Amino acid sequence: MFNAIISFLTGTLNTVAWLYIFLPCAVAGGLFLTIRNGGVQFTHFGHAMKNTVGKIFQQKEAGQGAVTPFQALTTALSATVGTGNIVGTSQAIALGGYGAVFWLWLAALMGMVTKYSEIVLAIKYRERNDKGDWVGGPMYYIRKGLGENWKWLASLFCLFAVLASFGIGNGSQANSIVGSIKNAIITFVPAADNDSTKFIISLICGLILAFLVALILLGGIKRIGAVTEKLIPFMSVLYILFTLIVIGAHIGNIGDAFVKIFSTAFTPRAAGGAAAGIALKQTIIWGMRRSAFSNEAGLGSAAIAHSAADTEGPVNQGLYGIFEVFVDTIVICSLTALTIICSGVEINFGVKPGSELITSAFATVFGAKFAALFVAVALMMFAFSTILGWSLYGTRCVQYLFGMKATKIFQTIFVVVVVLGSVASLDTVWDIADTFNGLMAIPNFIGVFALSGVVAKETKKYFSNLKK
Repeated sequence: MFNAIISFLTGTLNTVAWLYIFLPCAVAGGLFLTIRNGGVQFTHFGHAMKNTVGKIFQQKEAGQGAVTPFQALTTALSATVGTGNIVGTSQAIALGGYGAVFWLWLAALMGMVTKYSEIVLAIKYRERNDKGDWVGGPMYYIRKGLGENWKWLASLFCLFAVLASFGIGNGSQANSIVGSIKNAIITFVPAADNDSTKFIISLICGLILAFLVALILLGGIKRIGAVTEKLIPFMSVLYILFTLIVIGAHIGNIGDAFVKIFSTAFTPRAAGGAAAGIALKQTIIWGMRRSAFSNEAGLGSAAIAHSAADTEGPVNQGLYGIFEVFVDTIVICSLTALTIICSGVEINFGVKPGSELITSAFATVFGAKFAALFVAVALMMFAFSTILGWSLYGTRCVQYLFGMKATKIFQTIFVVVVVLGSVASLDTVWDIADTFNGLMAIPNFIGVFALSGVVAKETKKYFSNLKK
């Protein structure tokens, strides 16, 4: 029975959620939101950068029950900048061919306005909870924006988001952390490459990870924000620096890398060799799927973190959504892809990789041992912060469904799943995470599209006042 459920989740339901609902909504819906908001992610890109990353050092102390706009950004980024950028991008190339990177970019360009819209609505319809904290997100803008008759849709989003928090934000992250640690240990100690030793390593790492997550969870949104605002900038800059070094070392291959990406975006068979078996549908699906897994545009999750920001208005915080998708996918995912392609490492097309592909790419410059160690540390930091961000999302959704008292039960289960994810199989964890990602996007897209007029009105008012 369990196998039948898993098969349905990762097969039929996964295909329906992603292929027939998410992808059309991401592209056509993103285009619709772009037109309705005057192409805000393009026409006001400079303004968005100036008023987000340009104000990092001008942050003021947040008010009661809130975090600073930058802390809200880093909390949301902590949930998005994770294994999707490293392992997810590797999987997009291995399963969709080089051309999947093109579709990853396209999804990100549309994702900028989608996430912008989600955050604008989250600030517009947020409210205070019993503890005095700001809370918001899809469940609130669906219920308050569409009316009480749509409460069931808000609850459905929360249900799928809670289930997704165990997958995208927990099991898959813990699995990737442990996988990279095992690879690093085996690189230094080849004798550890046996099933019993690897299981012991996984279990020990899972227990340590669970303890650290529990420790930070007790502090709530304030502590999560305090940790992520230090961790996210540091680890992002460090990872970007090392990818640039590898790309620089293989700079002669940079032109060929872009040729591979664009020439196989619509004709994946043109890649030849092992990639000849990849169909165009796979290229599009894996590029867009991994883009969504990476930046979470369309899922509505980041809006939950941004709703806690002490901000001047909806659009002020919405601009952070544009920056968030840009740095997560256009910058970090692209650098991962170019590092892999430029390095010339062998790609086993059609086989879902873990962290070994990017590790091999780094090894071409830094050597196998240092590369394994660096990827293990990078994944640990990326994935750990993602677990923290999604613990907040799951907690907020449980609060909405069952009240404040239920959060401790959820957090206890969440910590246990960290351990389970550490010892589970890679394919199962990622496939389940993918399915619930697709499902939680459905209620969110309905809410965002139905309330797109509200977003357009707020956007027009903000930029009109700016001109005055």
